[in-house]
Amino acid sequence: MSFPTCARCRRERCVLSVASAWPSVVAPALSALALQYPQLELRFDVQDRLVDLVNEGVDLDIRVGDDIAPNLIARQLAANHRVLCASPQFLARHAPPKQLSDLAALPCLVIKERDHPFGVWQLHSKEGQHAIKVTGPLSSNHGEIVHQWCLDGQGIALRSWWDVRENIASGHLVQVLPDYWQPANVWAVYVSRLATSAKIRTTVEFLRHYFQLHYPQHEPTASAVGRGD
Repeated sequence: MSFPTCARCRRERCVLSVASAWPSVVAPALSALALQYPQLELRFDVQDRLVDLVNEGVDLDIRVGDDIAPNLIARQLAANHRVLCASPQFLARHAPPKQLSDLAALPCLVIKERDHPFGVWQLHSKEGQHAIKVTGPLSSNHGEIVHQWCLDGQGIALRSWWDVRENIASGHLVQVLPDYWQPANVWAVYVSRLATSAKIRTTVEFLRHYFQLHYPQHEPTASAVGRGD
């Protein structure tokens, strides 16, 4: 995919931030961006909190979820969702959940993400929205750690479809309660309008095309592998 040359981006520094659960997804995209636009100087910060774009000098924050303050400008980079999953070994030791309330009695792997309530999974289904309180012996603020624990059979995780799709296809993970999911759309959030900042416009457009190419949209209900019952 080709992009127009951005002469005004020369020797421009662009500071980006992302939640601690997402660096492995964003880092390859920024590497490709750097190859395409060597005149851009990129700084990539990983944060486990919401950043103050103005006071912290951040040009672009990549956020997951649709809850964005109205004073900020946002453009959706990709549609995504999270699914509930566990390893076959875990499901052999524990009765697979048959309804959402069963999660309260099972070990769950909880991620502390920015301003999200800890241990409360906000899920969607065809019937509407649901909130379930979950607990477990292991928790982290890093998605890759929780992903590995899930593969190790330590509990049920709520993970991005992007992260677990290959594990589910290979049988290393099994999707449970597939009628439930959590929206996890990816947004570029910034304070300067794209028309006034060539470096931000170039970065946002590149990331949007990159995610569309590497992470095509996948409907939540189409991702079901098994109900675990």
